[in-house]
Amino acid sequence: MMISRRIMMGGLAALTAVPGCAGAPESSIRPPVRIGSSGASDALVARAGLSGEVAYAVADSRGTLIEGRDAALPPASTAKAMTALYALDRLGAGHRFQTLVMASGPVSGGVVQGDLWLVGGGDPSLDTDGLAAMAADLAARGVRGVTGRFYAYGGALPLIDRIDAGQPVHANYNATVSGLNLNFNRVYFSWGAGGGGASLDARSGRVVPPVTMARVRVVGRSSPVYTYSGGAGVDNWTVASSAVGRGGNRWLPVRQPDAYTAEVFRWLAAARGVSLPEPVVTRSAPQGAVLATRASVPLTEILRDMLKFSNNMTAEAVGLSASRQGSLAASGAAMSAWLAAKYGARMDLRDHSGLSGASRVAPSQMVAALARAQGDATGRYLRGLLKDEGLFDAAGVERLSDRVRIKAKTGTLNFTSALAGYVEAGGTERVFAIIAADLPRRAALAADEEARPVGGAAWTRGARILQSRLIENWVG
Repeated sequence: MMISRRIMMGGLAALTAVPGCAGAPESSIRPPVRIGSSGASDALVARAGLSGEVAYAVADSRGTLIEGRDAALPPASTAKAMTALYALDRLGAGHRFQTLVMASGPVSGGVVQGDLWLVGGGDPSLDTDGLAAMAADLAARGVRGVTGRFYAYGGALPLIDRIDAGQPVHANYNATVSGLNLNFNRVYFSWGAGGGGASLDARSGRVVPPVTMARVRVVGRSSPVYTYSGGAGVDNWTVASSAVGRGGNRWLPVRQPDAYTAEVFRWLAAARGVSLPEPVVTRSAPQGAVLATRASVPLTEILRDMLKFSNNMTAEAVGLSASRQGSLAASGAAMSAWLAAKYGARMDLRDHSGLSGASRVAPSQMVAALARAQGDATGRYLRGLLKDEGLFDAAGVERLSDRVRIKAKTGTLNFTSALAGYVEAGGTERVFAIIAADLPRRAALAADEEARPVGGAAWTRGARILQSRLIENWVG
């Protein structure tokens, strides 16, 4: 079965719905502070009966605070809205990530007289179809082989093994990030009844290259469902036999994306008549002349998909590209400093996706950034990139409203639900942020509860219903 890029992203979005987050601080930076309330909002919070804390802030379109109850809580994926602002400012709306094929020597008689380099530029959107186009371009230049080595370079960004070390190693939303990325650093795992015929490939819309650097074995056990070990360019997975059933498929994360991308490119090149040796992964700077280039779509399109599908890997690659820092912690700190300098908004962000439960944001500060950003081109871009969100009814069913238009970013972790953005109804405009979190309940989760914690779905449904009632109250 071929997988389109949009289906691929949509599938990842489904997997990011309720990730856990172990090992994070489980207390607010400061206790809730009442900014000033009409009483109606607090009554809605009390009626919802959610465990934990609920913090919120709402301002008019000029950024004047109307009411709120502040507490510093994990922003979850609403942090991606801040990442979008940061990337637009630092990289520019029209920025395109470049992936290159370079040669250290001239091409003579169809053979590169030296080494060939596959050079990543941090593109989070590169897929197998894009890589196939590069292989076709290389063949079109008459290249058929090389005398030297085939290098894969991902040093444009630091290699981030996992966004959050406390998350399950097999979780797609907890991706690896490098300067050389492919298919959101995932490999397609399919199997038949009882785990027979298990295979791994790098499929996209048009081609299905097999993958050997990732390997999987079905073993006789009931738990854990997955184990992982890696090194020397190989990802080794085992899967519990009790989990394979009659057959199925899923995307597994790739923990060594440079080796993965190079193997797939080598296969695609061979299909075009270009013979390359086994790839060598390196962080040494590439050298030579450019033979083929693949430019991403403009940054605005990458950010629109990031916000729509809440893609964590994209957020981290974009944020690291903007900060040029060597770690997620340093990069999150750089973005936090930028938000303070640019918009006077004080946040403690530990990454760019919001996956880390260690990040802390007060709703008033999120509102400050969103409101003040409307005064510059960066913020106007953001409002257009945000997804239209609906209102939840009493049964927890979301429906887009003809009367109330919400442009916002959602955020969900276990026992944390956030929503931040803009709302307009009947000529009334508001900027808002709402975060609900039961941090003690999150802290009590065992590792095997993170995928589906008891009571988690009902708690999140209640939080989303409350968010809708608050928004309706704010726009009359």
